[in-house]
Amino acid sequence: MAKISWLIIFFAVLIWSAIYPHDYFTWCLEVIPALLGFMVLLLTRNSFPLTPLVYTLILIHCIILMVGGHYTYAEVPLFDWIKEIFNLERNNYDKVGHFVQGFVPAMIARELLIRKQVINGRYWLFFIVICFILALSAFYELIEWWVALSSGDSAEAFLGTQGDIWDTQSDMGTALLGGIIAQLLLSKYHNRQLMKY
Repeated sequence: MAKISWLIIFFAVLIWSAIYPHDYFTWCLEVIPALLGFMVLLLTRNSFPLTPLVYTLILIHCIILMVGGHYTYAEVPLFDWIKEIFNLERNNYDKVGHFVQGFVPAMIARELLIRKQVINGRYWLFFIVICFILALSAFYELIEWWVALSSGDSAEAFLGTQGDIWDTQSDMGTALLGGIIAQLLLSKYHNRQLMKY
């Protein structure tokens, strides 16, 4: 994806998400990771450019964050519709977010570990990437907990548990699944792109 197209899509969705979101507190909490990611990409664009695959995945992840920030993860309209059609108990957009929270960072971690020659052997690479995903997911759940403790009821939309007592565990399990599937599906394609770096 061309850099200009990437930027246009990113800022178009960012601006849309900021126009009359559900509430600005939740919007900020959900969109800050996308903005931080953008800043890191901006600072490293010349010194450590990533593969086109990883840039595209990062954009998709940012879009998911910004849509969740606009509506809150528990109230994304498409997933309300899916909930009604399939008679589900909850809006599952947050599970999409957590799946991608495993899928995309797995490919970022994979690229960094390969290019920096941190690990030898594909099995060790697979394992360490999965460990990274689990650590990242657990840390994100801790952040959600800290936000809930510090802000009280105003964090309910950010947490998005929707009454599920096992939400934290299923979020981490969904991220783990995303990290596994990303590596199984994209490793060969990613390796071909990495040959240019």
